[in-house]
Amino acid sequence: MNKTKFAIIVAGGKGERMQTDIPKQFIEIQGKPILMYSIENFNRYDISIQIILVLPSGQIEFWHTLCKKHAFEIPHKIVTGGQSRFDSVINGLDAVKLPALVAVHDGVRPLVSVETITRCFESAEKYGTAIPVIELVDSIRQITETGNQSVDRNAYKLVQTPQIFDGEILKKAYKQDFSPLFTDDASVVEAMGTKIHLVEGNRENIKITTEFDLRIAQITM
Repeated sequence: MNKTKFAIIVAGGKGERMQTDIPKQFIEIQGKPILMYSIENFNRYDISIQIILVLPSGQIEFWHTLCKKHAFEIPHKIVTGGQSRFDSVINGLDAVKLPALVAVHDGVRPLVSVETITRCFESAEKYGTAIPVIELVDSIRQITETGNQSVDRNAYKLVQTPQIFDGEILKKAYKQDFSPLFTDDASVVEAMGTKIHLVEGNRENIKITTEFDLRIAQITM
């Protein structure tokens, strides 16, 4: 059975750590808002993908203004976000019709590659779950009750988005009650006992949350 591809792009930032008045997803890089790059990457992967943009209610009108300003015409459905990212994903999932493969992506990851998106969708179609990860390059230490200790960095991965799942799996997972242990979509799905399949991400696919991240993105674009 053919499954429709969806991309839920969650963008609920306020820009507090950027110390700016404008939400971080609307900050411009090379004359275009960060969020538009994220949407473009999915459209570049598959022009037929159904894009669902989840925004706080107070930002929707401003987004429409930006789309007109930049003549941004990639088709997408806008959904009002919730009190938390968990709630926002639930709202986005309400717009997903099964059968489907559903990607959930951070709106402030504008540097995700088409290759990463492709690998994730292909793996999710095969295994039902797929999240992009990269290797740690720094040494890491674990904080313990008595101090701290070195741990094997090869036993850990850094997690990115898009995280892609069979739609039935993801919808079922988000019917669970919220837990503080839910740090991403994979942790929500894993709480049901579902195995998470790892695929290779791309190192430049950073989440822009600080001014330093923004500088890196400006150089990389």
